[in-house]
Amino acid sequence: MSEKAHVGDMLVSSGIINEDQRAKALRLSQDSRTSFGDALLKLGFCDEESIAIAYSKLLGLPYASKENRILKVEKSQDLDKLISEDYAREHLLLPLFLDDKILAVAMVDPDNILLRDNLRIMTGCEIQPFVTTKTQIIKVIDDFYQGGGTKLIEQTINQEAAAAAAAPQAPQDETVSIGTAADRIDLDQARGAVGDDQVVNFVNAVLKQAVAERCSDIHLENYDERVILRFRIDGILYERMAPPQKAFMAIVSRIKILSSLDIAERRLPQDGQFSLKVQNRPIDVRVSICPTVYGEKVVMRLLDKAAVDLNIDKLGFDARQKQDFLTASQMPHGLIFLTGPTGSGKTTTLYSVLNTIRTPALNFMTIEDPVEIKVEGLNQVQVRANIGLTFASALRSFLRQDPDVILVGEVRDQETAQTCLRAALTGHLVLSTLHTNDALSSVVRLIDLGIEPFLLSSSLLLVAAQRLVRVLCPACKVPYKPNSQELDICLKESLLTSLPNPQSITFYRKRGCDKCIRTGYIGRRALYEIYRINEQMREVIYKYGGDLARLKAIAAQSGMWNMRASGWRKVLEGTTTAEEVLGSTTLE
Repeated sequence: MSEKAHVGDMLVSSGIINEDQRAKALRLSQDSRTSFGDALLKLGFCDEESIAIAYSKLLGLPYASKENRILKVEKSQDLDKLISEDYAREHLLLPLFLDDKILAVAMVDPDNILLRDNLRIMTGCEIQPFVTTKTQIIKVIDDFYQGGGTKLIEQTINQEAAAAAAAPQAPQDETVSIGTAADRIDLDQARGAVGDDQVVNFVNAVLKQAVAERCSDIHLENYDERVILRFRIDGILYERMAPPQKAFMAIVSRIKILSSLDIAERRLPQDGQFSLKVQNRPIDVRVSICPTVYGEKVVMRLLDKAAVDLNIDKLGFDARQKQDFLTASQMPHGLIFLTGPTGSGKTTTLYSVLNTIRTPALNFMTIEDPVEIKVEGLNQVQVRANIGLTFASALRSFLRQDPDVILVGEVRDQETAQTCLRAALTGHLVLSTLHTNDALSSVVRLIDLGIEPFLLSSSLLLVAAQRLVRVLCPACKVPYKPNSQELDICLKESLLTSLPNPQSITFYRKRGCDKCIRTGYIGRRALYEIYRINEQMREVIYKYGGDLARLKAIAAQSGMWNMRASGWRKVLEGTTTAEEVLGSTTLE
């Protein structure tokens, strides 16, 4: 307690926090059994750097950061042999340099005497600790322990750039093709097949690491002084060890060759695709290249077919939400719309529903741009606007194919919206997506697209919306008792009819371990708001053209809940954190 008070004194005297903030942080530290620094961060009273500097002054130890150029490893001393990557990540420390049997170590918790003694015994050196922040040390650990592969690229980059530029271009095709099993690149065998081609090896290594880390998108971008490589894992971008800047153009050329793109065209955006195989897992890679002021930016989206599980019970539906959706999807005709931002899992949800109701007795047809999930028993068509195959034209063709259920990837314009309505009115079940902020706003959006309210009221079965939140790692999530403010918000916004005993409520927070790559989360789960259109709603749509306030009032009276309420239920289940829910949803 005295140490916390001393650090608090320093922060108060420096004007970083005030007395009231220090008292609140002390109370939270005691109540939640967290460190004083973590309490300050949770309350948002100051940043990591201010706390670390205060601790360095209190303990009389130097502060290390990338800005003061102290937080960097002397790579010529093979310090990774003294302290392993697993140990460094587990204890948030990093060896900096060795000088006459004195090992300098950057540490988040330098006052941990037991840890310093273990380091001394393990390394055989006296330990000189430096204070640093958790955010900075994790990034430097990533750079130090995962960065060995780029030296080889630097040694041969001039030769590789010339080789990549001179490589024969793959034949162009007007359509986007999906590689067959025979076409796929096997990254487990590619290294030996290409010999010493270090650019090829680097691209292969990035793809393999991305698959291993459950990455959905790879971002490679060039700036004035450096290249940045980032992986999107569970919706968040994390930096990874980037190649040297002079390797950038050769790497982009390699990616273009894989994607059957024009390696000489650097002024216009290009989109391509290729398939690969990692550990016998087929992966489709969609490539987008866009010119920027510093060169081309590359984004590769990884579609891991083996990771797609079309089990409706694993999506995140509450029991009532699942029943409402399935009941609507089993109707012989009508419209179902699912809304949400790009990348929120709408396609996975719709395919899971189709997979649940799929039967040989029904004819299923889909039109998408592009077809991301291939399912046996569904007749799937991909949009090809360059030859006139649009959503609307494909839908008109579908109506002559004797369909029972039609999936339209997205309603973007008036023609597509009206064709969907016509299909629903002529005895077909139509499922599609829209881009609106919430589920009920899709009613207003459809009317804006030219759908007559009286036709919409008679054909609309269900509107839904979804967002993705990260799922806490079950191996390392930490339980805690929510404070009164969190508890009040949860009980108010969860819209639960029978409230749990506040004393029995437990929330969870992230910690981070090897299993979750130190992020604290593994995978994502959907939050839903699902509204089945009842007679009162139909009357509002017919008479008032989709008055949102009236529709929301009727939904609340019928016991349906919004996205925020769905999120708080996931918090109470221990699936995710309050921070994830508050950051991903808004109050209506």
